[in-house]
Amino acid sequence: MQGHHDAGRLAARLTGQIRGVMEEAARVALLPRFRTLADTDREEKSPGELVTVADRECEALLSDALARLLSEASIVGEEAAHSAPEVMGRLADELCWVIDPLDGTGYFAAGQEPFGIMIALAAGGRAVGGWIFDPLSGRFCWAALGEGCWVGEQRIRTDTGAAATTIGLSPLLQRRPERFAAVHARMAGRLETHEIPRCAAAHYPAMLLGAPALTYYERTLPWDHAPGALMIEEAGGRVARLDGSPYRLDEDRIGLLAATDAASWDEIAALLQDLPE
Repeated sequence: MQGHHDAGRLAARLTGQIRGVMEEAARVALLPRFRTLADTDREEKSPGELVTVADRECEALLSDALARLLSEASIVGEEAAHSAPEVMGRLADELCWVIDPLDGTGYFAAGQEPFGIMIALAAGGRAVGGWIFDPLSGRFCWAALGEGCWVGEQRIRTDTGAAATTIGLSPLLQRRPERFAAVHARMAGRLETHEIPRCAAAHYPAMLLGAPALTYYERTLPWDHAPGALMIEEAGGRVARLDGSPYRLDEDRIGLLAATDAASWDEIAALLQDLPE
C-alpha cells in the first residue's frame, strides 16, 4: 500500500479536477431538479431516509468521472451501498473513492437548503482527501492529508484557543432516548446544546468557519463524515471516537466527537464516556 501521505499529496494534486467533476455533476443532475421534482422522482428507501432521481443520477456521473480520473481506486457510493451492502468491503482497499452525491436529500426534496456534494479519497480505510461543494453558492472546501484545509482560496486554521460555548448534536441522537438524556445531562452548566441540520455538507464547513466549535454525531457513515472529518483535523482540530480511537471509514460504529481544537475535544470526550446504549 502506498503511504498515506503519498496518497494525501495525490489527493491535493487532483483537487482542481475533482472540483470540475463536482461542478459538472451539480449542473447536470442537481440544479435542474431543485424545486422541480415530481412526486414520482422521490421515494423512501428506508424509514426517514429519502432518495431522489437526482441522487442516483449524480452518483452515476460522479462514479464515472472519478473512475476515469483514478482508475485504480475502488468506488463506494451511498446509493450503490444501499442497493448492494457488500460494496462497503471496498472501504479498506488500497485506494477508494467515497461518494455522497446529494447530502441533505430531505431538504433538497422539499425544495429547501442546505444540500451539497461530498467526495473523499481513502487509503486503507483512512481518509486522505476530502472535498465538499455547495451547488447553490459555489463554495468549495477541500483538504488533503498533510496538505492543509481550504475554503475557497483561504487556508483555514481553527485551533485559535477560543473557548467553546456550544455543542451541536446530531438529530439522530433522539432515536436513543437514554443516550440523548445522558448527553444533555452531562453538558448542563458547561455547554449550550443545539440540534444541527441533517446535512454534513453544510455543517462541517460551518465548523471550519467558526460555529460551532464542537459537534457530537451519532451515526458515522463514511460518505457523511470522511471529507469533513479530514478537514477539521487538517485545520488543527480533532475528530475521533469517544474512546480516543481515530475515525476509520471501514469501521461500523456509532458515536463521533468533532472539535475545532484538541483541548476542547479532550475536555468534552471525558464527559461523554460510557454513554448508555
